[in-house]
Amino acid sequence: MTSLLPDRRGVILSLAMAAAIAGILLGMGRVPICECGTIKLWHGVVQSSENSQHIADWYSFSHVIHGLLFYFFAHLLWRRWKLLGGKPAIWALPIAVAFEGFWELLENSPLIIDRYRAVTVSFGYSGDSVLNSLSDLGFMALGFWIASRLPWKASLAMAIVFELFTLFMIRDNLTLNVLMLVWPLDAVRTWQGAI
Repeated sequence: MTSLLPDRRGVILSLAMAAAIAGILLGMGRVPICECGTIKLWHGVVQSSENSQHIADWYSFSHVIHGLLFYFFAHLLWRRWKLLGGKPAIWALPIAVAFEGFWELLENSPLIIDRYRAVTVSFGYSGDSVLNSLSDLGFMALGFWIASRLPWKASLAMAIVFELFTLFMIRDNLTLNVLMLVWPLDAVRTWQGAI
């Protein structure tokens, strides 16, 4: 299997897009770092004003899963493109960064922030700091890189373990996050709030 990791141009483009996303987030009024004035490597208290403000948190696992998924989809697309005579998809990571960056911009819009507050247990959610959004992009890229090194079954196992681990630790994960944004269930919200 040919790697879908980018060449130097792809890495530079990925970094330039991350910088542009940071600039847009700042332009949207997002705080650069936690308003508490500190930068932590890990913040593990979900129901706090510092959630999604530091480098890593429980939701970082979801962003690694994003990278695993983006690599999987890029591999499927590249195989199809190769059958048509295309070259290796060295642009797969920049495209993944663009998708993840789009989600970071959307996630930090009033539309999604208000939705989180209305239908999830994240009552005081105020969006991510720019540092956290950039870290989320980095965790996605880490997942993309891991997927490039592991057999697909190992990537799938990792995603399942991460989902079950965060479900056990904080009663939330990527699956529930998507479910509660798209089709909120009172039973799930009540269960999540019983921490």
